[in-house]
Amino acid sequence: MKIKNILSLAAAALVLTACSDKMDYKEYSVYDEDYVKTMFGRAAGLVTSAYNDLDYDFGNYSGALLASATDESVYSHTGNAIEKFYDGGWSATSNNDASLWTKCWRGISYANLFLDKFKDETFEEYLTDLDYKQELHQYQNLQYEARFLRAYYYFLLVRSFGGVPLITKNMEADEANVQPRVSSDEIFQFINSECAAIQDEIVKDYSDLGNMQLKSKNETGRVNNLCVLALKARAALYYASPLFNPSGDKNRWLAAAQANKELIDECKGRGMKLSKDYGSLFQKDNWQNSEECIFVRRISSASNSFEKYNFPIGLENAGGGNCPTQNLVDAYEMTNGKAITDPESGYDPQNPYAGRDARLAMTVAVNGEQWPNNTLETFDGGANGAPIAYATPTGYYLKKYVNKSLTIGALNATTERHHWVIFRLAEFYLNYAEAMFNYTGSGYEAASGFNMTPAAAINVVRTRAGQPAMATDLSAAAFAERLQNERFVELAFEGHRFYDLRRWKLAGDPKYRTIKSMKITKTGEDTFNYQVVNDTQTRSYWDDKMYLFPIAQSEILKSGGVLTQNPGW
Repeated sequence: MKIKNILSLAAAALVLTACSDKMDYKEYSVYDEDYVKTMFGRAAGLVTSAYNDLDYDFGNYSGALLASATDESVYSHTGNAIEKFYDGGWSATSNNDASLWTKCWRGISYANLFLDKFKDETFEEYLTDLDYKQELHQYQNLQYEARFLRAYYYFLLVRSFGGVPLITKNMEADEANVQPRVSSDEIFQFINSECAAIQDEIVKDYSDLGNMQLKSKNETGRVNNLCVLALKARAALYYASPLFNPSGDKNRWLAAAQANKELIDECKGRGMKLSKDYGSLFQKDNWQNSEECIFVRRISSASNSFEKYNFPIGLENAGGGNCPTQNLVDAYEMTNGKAITDPESGYDPQNPYAGRDARLAMTVAVNGEQWPNNTLETFDGGANGAPIAYATPTGYYLKKYVNKSLTIGALNATTERHHWVIFRLAEFYLNYAEAMFNYTGSGYEAASGFNMTPAAAINVVRTRAGQPAMATDLSAAAFAERLQNERFVELAFEGHRFYDLRRWKLAGDPKYRTIKSMKITKTGEDTFNYQVVNDTQTRSYWDDKMYLFPIAQSEILKSGGVLTQNPGW
């Protein structure tokens, strides 16, 4: 794509104030390099445009979350595109997520364009401006933001497609389209090297720039060095995982442990810790959380679409939506730390939600709870249950990220901004635990030079939830199962499960494709019978080619065959 065409699409100025939770995008008609080079804001707009395609999932598949392609949830509307991920309808010509490829390459193109054409301007015509030094300081930092964004988009590409073309300079479309793929190893190595190169150069804290702070704005919504360390740490974990590490190279696990420790230590050095209120991490003001949230993708427009998709059927304009599975509910332990399958746990199948891990009540809406002025009736024949069209097929409704205070009815409807957490500290304790466990083979040992065992890292997350510490006598196999279970409950509906099962090469296991539900029957005025149904939805189709996404056939054709398809597609 020619430079003038790229610039005319979405060049924008980013205005992020200390009292605002949105990005204000100002479009320009831009047709040549010289025009862009005349003002700080115009050049900065290219990097802002690269931010625009950062990922989030508030129902990317016509209301369905990626979670509904996993054992986290079932989308209550059949025939949704999410089903292609597990019913065999996914193909190179019926690509379930073609927009991912397009968005990532668009972001990479904006970053490359800025880095090649606009990163070294001095804007000397503004030399006498009072804020010249401050503007120039923040402008000079844009090159590091651009490099981070480019590396981040490459991470999104490699975790879905494996090896892709590695394009690190501005190219015309004809040239870019015929670049061959490089290996996933090369992409991960590029991400690591880029992060290492910029982690000490990029701004640490935009809210504390000292005498370089602009008087007119506080650009807290941009990526900082914690984001760089977070990307390096997450990518290192993926690179060490079985999908991308078929030889089982343990040194990759050690490198992943080191990268995640580096981020944890940096966060602790700044006084960061896990927030006491887990539920608040996914509500409207989460972008302001500086305790645990490392980077939150801000959505500029207010809406109630997510609530319309996911409010319980029976409420006006509600869609039912992404309904948590019994698989997920079963994963939450009792408050005594025992799994519900443990005979000594105290679990009562006829009072199934009593005495459970507090995260369950912050993630899943169950029969009998308030919403907020109605008592949920998810039992058969209830106001929010079957046989009403689109009622929950699992016995549950979603609470995480859902703003229960919004009104979605035709009258007096209210809206609110929703913001997606891309990086938060709890993930990296779990990442560290996984990496160190896979290096040492024990949940209770740390490699030389490390002062935190896998169990200790997991316990940081469990303590915030009010759960007791991990048992101290688990076998390696049992510890691995508990570690994976902790990720399941802590990171539910945050976009991790789909990729975790793939990088572990477990997505083909029938255990994770057999969906369970809770059948609830009313037996009296306030009494119910609860019965787990073990085969609500058996997603019988699986092919190992599905560990990686197909590249759209249109992209293959566009390259004249230079771009090769993933095996099996």
